[in-house]
Amino acid sequence: MKKMRVCRVSRRSVMNRRASSPVIAVAAAIGLAFGTACTADGGADGNAEPSQESSGSPKDTPKATPSEKGEREDLVSFRLDDRSQAGISDVWVVWTIKNNSSKKSTYTWDWEAVDSAGTRVANSTEFVTDVQPGQTSKGEMVTVIKDADGLKLNVTSFNRMAAP
Repeated sequence: MKKMRVCRVSRRSVMNRRASSPVIAVAAAIGLAFGTACTADGGADGNAEPSQESSGSPKDTPKATPSEKGEREDLVSFRLDDRSQAGISDVWVVWTIKNNSSKKSTYTWDWEAVDSAGTRVANSTEFVTDVQPGQTSKGEMVTVIKDADGLKLNVTSFNRMAAP
């Protein structure tokens, strides 16, 4: 007759597994809160030029020359990437930052997606840390946008700070 081996699971290991699930869920929620992007784009090709929020017609708002942009020039590209397929929405915001300063930098920027009527349909904040001088950093974040068609992406604030 063959002996069967009985494996005992201690109460402590079961409790540790139960305790870790909420911790993981909270960590994921915090990550989504700081990085979830609800975004959109105005171009058919998925590219949106980073732009300041505008309260009037394009004639009323003068465009900044490269010398007036300053740190804003570090945001090389900021656009939507629609990866939706088979009827499932999957829209991401994608960016490239290039540190043109002489110091290690951290970047934050706020943005919004507006529809053709000017109604904000989504907004969020992006955060990129510790970009070395001359270094390029690329990033992406999933959004909750269901359909990016007809939406315009506006950068409403942009900040570069010296990193410690």
